[in-house]
Amino acid sequence: MNKIYNLILVLFTALGTLHAQGEGKTITIRTNVGTMKAQLYDDVPNHVRTFINRARQGEFNGTLFTRVIKEFMIQGGAPDSKTAPPGARCGFGDSSAEILPELNSKYFHKKGALAAPRQNDDVNPQKKSDMSQFFIVQGKIYRNGELDTLELIANQNIRKKALDEFYRPEAVELKMLKQSNKREYNKRIITINAKIDSMILATPGHLIFTDEQRKAYTTTGGCHHLDGIYTIFGELTEGFDVLDVIANQPKDQYDRPKKDIRIISVTVE
Repeated sequence: MNKIYNLILVLFTALGTLHAQGEGKTITIRTNVGTMKAQLYDDVPNHVRTFINRARQGEFNGTLFTRVIKEFMIQGGAPDSKTAPPGARCGFGDSSAEILPELNSKYFHKKGALAAPRQNDDVNPQKKSDMSQFFIVQGKIYRNGELDTLELIANQNIRKKALDEFYRPEAVELKMLKQSNKREYNKRIITINAKIDSMILATPGHLIFTDEQRKAYTTTGGCHHLDGIYTIFGELTEGFDVLDVIANQPKDQYDRPKKDIRIISVTVE
C-alpha cells in the first residue's frame, strides 16, 4: 500500500513540475507610454529561466529604455538606468549577468523579436548574452529584390568557388552543346546548378532566406543582419504600436530618448 501511495505521490509531483514549467511563458511589459506583451519560447530554457527570475525579482522595474534606434530596435532593462539623471549616459552591460548563448536557427529577428544583447566578439568570443537587459526588434520592411541582392552579395565567394569546380571545367563543351543539342545542354545546366546550390547550402556562412523569413521581412519587417548573432528567446504578441512609439522617440547622441521611457513593471503570467 505504501508503495502505491509513494508512486501516486511521485506522479503528482511530476505533474506539478510539468505544470510549473508550462507556466510563466507570457510576460507583460508596462511602460509610461503603453503596454507590450510577449510570448517566451519553450526551447530556449536558460534565457527564459534567467529572464523570468529577474522579472519576478523586480530587476527590470523602474529601468529605462536606454537605446532606441528607428527601424532597428529598442533596448532597456539596464540596472544603472534606474537612477540615471536626465541626459546622462547609461545602459552599460553587466558581466555578472552573462550566460552562454542558445542560438536557434529557426528563430530570426523579425519585428517584435525579444532578444538578449551582448558585448562584441573581440571581448566576448563565446557570444555570451547579457541578461541584465533585453531588446525588442522594430526593424524595417524589405522588398523581395533587396533580399535577393543580399543573398547574392553574401554568397558570391561561395558561388565563385562552386562555379570554378562545377561549371568552368565543362564550359567549352557546354558552349558547343548549346548550339548542337539544346535539350541536353539544359539538362546539364540543371545538374550543375543543383550542385552549386548544394555547395552553397553546405558552406557555413551562406545566406538563403526561408519562405517564412521572406514573408516576415517583406510584410512586418525585421533586422536580418542580426540573425545567428544574438539569442532570441521570445516575441511580442501585443503592443506593436507601443514598440513603434518607443523606437521613434527623439534621442540624444548616445541613442537615449530625450524623454525618459520608463519600464514600470515586467510581470510574468
